[in-house]
Amino acid sequence: MDDVRLPAFAEGAGTITDLIHAPGRTSPLAVVDFGGDVDYQLAAEGMSVGQTIDVGSSEISIGNIMRLSEIPEGTAVHNIEKSPGDGGKFVKVAGVSAQVISRGNIVVLQMPSGELKDFNPDCRAAIGVVAGGGRTDKPLAKAGKKYHALRSSSKDNFHVSGVAMNPVDHPHGGGSHPHVGGPSTVSRNAWPGQKVGRLSPQKKKKKR
Repeated sequence: MDDVRLPAFAEGAGTITDLIHAPGRTSPLAVVDFGGDVDYQLAAEGMSVGQTIDVGSSEISIGNIMRLSEIPEGTAVHNIEKSPGDGGKFVKVAGVSAQVISRGNIVVLQMPSGELKDFNPDCRAAIGVVAGGGRTDKPLAKAGKKYHALRSSSKDNFHVSGVAMNPVDHPHGGGSHPHVGGPSTVSRNAWPGQKVGRLSPQKKKKKR
């Protein structure tokens, strides 16, 4: 699925027909019918099927899409445009929101990180907090789930020690003991596959 963008038109209304899970996203999506044109928007906390979403409305209601200049201070917003008409670039992860701090020639928002950021008053945003909060509170429970979670994010926090392997898999493997079983130092000129352990260690203490 392509990036979820705010509707391109300035004014209009649509009805939420479904709330769906989106693979690859942390938050659910709302399927919105804008008079025959089906669009996908980030679901906000409190949204429900049958709810009306207004674009360009002046009513502060969950899911409505408005210009930042029209949103009162203290309101939680998400899917914020970086420049007018780009469809939304900021605050799109489950459970987060930004807060309107002040309005004027520029609109100041406090981002989820705590940073205060300036925006063009004509930029738009959706009202509310992105749904799916609490996702990270659920315990992984099993090492396998954590393994796959880290693997999907290109993080390799799981490392099997060489002494736990078989001798065909690692130079330190084999033997019924949890130690290397021989010198762990290796020459810097060792061939690939044998270059494991303490690589060309040097004396730390100078001779007198």
